[in-house]
Amino acid sequence: MHDLRRQALESKKTVSRKQQSRDASRASSRAQSAQNSPQSSRNASRNVSRHPSDDEDTQSDTTAWSSASLDDFFAGETEEETPLEQAQIELKDLITEITDRKRSSVQGREIALGTYIRILSSHNMEEGIDGHVNDLLAAFAKSIKLESSEKETTLALKAVALTAVTTSGDTVYDLMQSLVRRTATDSTSLPVKAAAIHCLGAISFFSGVDDEGLLEQMTFLLEIISSDGHYIDAPDDAAAVTAALEEWGFLATEVDDLEADSADAIEAFTDQLESSDAGVQIAAGENIALCYEKSYSPQREGESLPDDDEDEIEDNFTGEEPYSTISDDEDDDGARLIKRYDAYHNTRHIMNVVDSLAHVSGRHINRKSKRSLHSNFSSILNTIENPRRGPQYSKAIDSETHQHYGSRKTVKIQDNTYMRLDRWWKWLRLAGLRRVLGGGFVLHYFEGNRAVLDCLPVMVTQFNSGGSGRANKPSRKGRRRKATELLG
Repeated sequence: MHDLRRQALESKKTVSRKQQSRDASRASSRAQSAQNSPQSSRNASRNVSRHPSDDEDTQSDTTAWSSASLDDFFAGETEEETPLEQAQIELKDLITEITDRKRSSVQGREIALGTYIRILSSHNMEEGIDGHVNDLLAAFAKSIKLESSEKETTLALKAVALTAVTTSGDTVYDLMQSLVRRTATDSTSLPVKAAAIHCLGAISFFSGVDDEGLLEQMTFLLEIISSDGHYIDAPDDAAAVTAALEEWGFLATEVDDLEADSADAIEAFTDQLESSDAGVQIAAGENIALCYEKSYSPQREGESLPDDDEDEIEDNFTGEEPYSTISDDEDDDGARLIKRYDAYHNTRHIMNVVDSLAHVSGRHINRKSKRSLHSNFSSILNTIENPRRGPQYSKAIDSETHQHYGSRKTVKIQDNTYMRLDRWWKWLRLAGLRRVLGGGFVLHYFEGNRAVLDCLPVMVTQFNSGGSGRANKPSRKGRRRKATELLG
């Protein structure tokens, strides 16, 4: 067996080894393409392929789309909040400015788009843009088509995604998906390609696309992943491949049955585990965990438990669990999770690769990336070993009882309010929301944004103030009542 750990450390490629046989034949065409592309795109291609230093900040301004790792996803992020009344007044004038392009400049449009993103990220402004959606999308489409500047185009793509989260119906997808997908394929800018991929995922998820359309976009994203970006003329570009991985996982949470696609998808994701970029590796690993998780589904009413299924059930989680008494092998309603199909034909190979990343070491990897790889892939390995077990910080085994224990992932979202992320589909949906809304997803949640509530159905629990550290788990009826209150 190849030394996968050494291979991951010493690889000079941004993504996987799969393209090594293609590189020689593509070298001349890539060089010619680089000469014809903008200088900013070439610089972006070079910069993204290296690991950041320990002191570098990988987060940028409102154009940033990438999600952080499981451990530091929410660490230290604060966003300036505009009061609702002020935002409503500001938005009214802003819509006029965006839709009237006659005397606008590139710099002016960049400022207007940035302000639009800030306002829609901060509050649920569905009423504010009601009646103006078509005009706004037409203005965004012009900015995307013309690509007058990389920043304007990227901001316009982000504005399209935010519009999809804010407004109801399938208008955004119907009017924009063709242009957005074409931009991902044909743009000469690598950052614009990545932004277009993220935009495509957002409008596909939030605009109510049917199952056929959803699977079509997932196939497109998998082509990008399998080809290491060559499919959209972004060879070995980590940002584009990471975007495709993240959005594939986001859309896959909407698919009830992945049996027909699971094996091919895991094959492509496993290739990406050999990337030299930690972001690519983590996104690929999370998708693998999701595929294994989805190979199990709740026991149906009247369905008997298979004999061999009982043998697979490991001891329930017994560690600190301050928000719930639901066990690993049950869903949110307490139904037993039963295996429906094999997620992949060679799980042992997957486990070996994932385990090597959970313990990877070496001077070629900076400390932050190493910590992220260790914590994320330990959690991913837990799920592959037992797909009933969702994201966890860590796993250990009691030497006497042989029981698994660890700390499940919870997220503090407001004061003493926490969201439990005990399933990968919940984690990937939250990550998808955060890519579009940033920290503003909390206000959208409590302001009753229907897209956000549908994406993450009521999973908010308040800790007792008495200091016991244990949450009162709401009843099913209570969760429905809370959802009704939030929806108004």
